[in-house]
Amino acid sequence: MKFIPHKYQEIAIKKVIEEPIAGLLLDMGLGKTVSTLTAIVDLLHNSFEVSKVLVIAPKRVAEDTWSRETEKWDHTAYLKVSKILGSELERLVALRQKADIYVVNRENVKWLTEYYKTKWPFDMVVIDEFSSFKSSKSQRFRALRKVRPYIKRIVGLTGTPAPNGMIDLWPQIYLLDQGERLGKTLTSYRDTYFKPGRRNGHIVYEWKLKDDAEQGIYSKLSDICISMKAKDWLDLPERTDLKTEIDLPARARAQYKELEKELVLAFEDGDAVADTAAVLSNKLLQIANGAIYDEHKNTQFLHDEKLKAMDDLIEQANGRPVMVFYSYKHDLERLKERYKEAETIEADNAIARWNKGEIPILLLHPASAGHGLNLQDGGNIIVWFGLTWSLELYQQANARLHRQGQKQAVTINHIVAKDTVDEDVLKALEGKDVSQEALIQALKARAEKYKQME
Repeated sequence: MKFIPHKYQEIAIKKVIEEPIAGLLLDMGLGKTVSTLTAIVDLLHNSFEVSKVLVIAPKRVAEDTWSRETEKWDHTAYLKVSKILGSELERLVALRQKADIYVVNRENVKWLTEYYKTKWPFDMVVIDEFSSFKSSKSQRFRALRKVRPYIKRIVGLTGTPAPNGMIDLWPQIYLLDQGERLGKTLTSYRDTYFKPGRRNGHIVYEWKLKDDAEQGIYSKLSDICISMKAKDWLDLPERTDLKTEIDLPARARAQYKELEKELVLAFEDGDAVADTAAVLSNKLLQIANGAIYDEHKNTQFLHDEKLKAMDDLIEQANGRPVMVFYSYKHDLERLKERYKEAETIEADNAIARWNKGEIPILLLHPASAGHGLNLQDGGNIIVWFGLTWSLELYQQANARLHRQGQKQAVTINHIVAKDTVDEDVLKALEGKDVSQEALIQALKARAEKYKQME
């Protein structure tokens, strides 16, 4: 297929070619991969600026997206891609192959840097879904930081650079410029642009931007980063968001209320920290979905109301393929048991078969299929069986179908258990306020309700 770049893609391509440091903060659907590949072609074989390119990506993107995108376009089809995946022996074989682009999943970054140490051979590195390097304490960040001085050109690709707030930016930008713009340490970055928010003594749980700090940060990054929103450049397909409400049966409702009261009141009386809030919310979301793990990690089945709602939605699809996002392993088990025709994204050639319309129900967890997978050719119906507090995963997951190239209007169904934390999550997702503070406030509100009843 002949690639004729859009204006926004021309801007991205030029940035990567002309600048040794580039952050492409582009919304989903703006063609980050093909733009980067086009720039790589120029740098490898026109200007000869680089000789060996490494792409770091989420596992499924590393397995499928970069090689498939390379094969798709006439001007990149000749590029040889070697995938540094699988067992250690398979990874070593991949490294020894002669290729233009080497692709590694981010879990193997530490292994790769330890294998080469100071003899790092890749003079250009592309980090796909850059936001996965948002933690300065992660092994992948620390590993890449060590070899960063040996990298001549680096590109960061993401549509969500700061999913949990601007504090997430520092590690990502450090990998680009080694601390030149936002400081050499996270502490200096925080001291410059943030002030403590919610805290307990010396422990700070939340950092809030100082006045005008956001603009100051953007100004510092303006020479190396470009940001584009899909709504400013694309005519995306029509999208309809629907909510299917279910009532918990009496017994499950009683169990939910009992556990909710116990958990949220204990939460309110203790330290309102995000980790505790997440654990409590997860338990309540599990009950809303129909099952819960007990203290021995065994599954207790509570109800099948969401599965009944799924029956109706699949019937309404009238034979059209349906993409279903689930939250927990017991969700997946019950979905597979009920729908024998359903397949997971891990199945053989699942991506290709879905896009050919050969899979009637595709089951995905948003964390494993949220980034980079082009699935818009296979269908236009999404069902959220279980919701997520992560706005980043939610948006990325929906963008598997609601993206450029989709030829039909997209319908996104949310199955919501009435008067449960499901409602809090959906409200936060709709308002794009899925922060740690939103989670804590939702639980506090439920605790206050019980206190008033006493």
